[in-house]
Amino acid sequence: MVSRPNDPVDKILAQWARERPDLDVSPMGLIGRTTRLANYLRKAIGQTFAEFGLLPGEFDVLATLRRSGSPYQLSPTELFKSMMVSSGTMTNRIDRLESSALVRRIPDPGDRRGTLICLTDKGFELIDAAVTAHVANEHRILEALDDSEKEALAQLLSKLLLSFEETP
Repeated sequence: MVSRPNDPVDKILAQWARERPDLDVSPMGLIGRTTRLANYLRKAIGQTFAEFGLLPGEFDVLATLRRSGSPYQLSPTELFKSMMVSSGTMTNRIDRLESSALVRRIPDPGDRRGTLICLTDKGFELIDAAVTAHVANEHRILEALDDSEKEALAQLLSKLLLSFEETP
């Protein structure tokens, strides 16, 4: 086994091992580290979004529209399903983005009762700049890992994620 430096979670695990030697608390280490990392990641990523005047959810809407390809429009249902949020949350995000002229609602030519959410030119320019900065930030965040470590971590995280997402 390769030795590694101790992190704050190691202290917690040692305390539990001392107090409850009958329990295998190793899952606490994995989940505790993942939770702590998620908090650090959320903060670091949120700072980049804030540089563009965006909240994380707003970035997600704009990025979803941008990556959908030309003509950069989706129905509100397609948006909220792809982002796993409620329709009410999606409506609030769309309202905020529309008031900033980053998206607009247009009639859906395929459903006269429906609307589409369309990325404006201003929204397109903003999300292109924001996603460029976001990807650069993510590269910086992962600098501590070499390419093989990143690949191994990606495979393990994918396996764990699928165990949740494939469960009905």
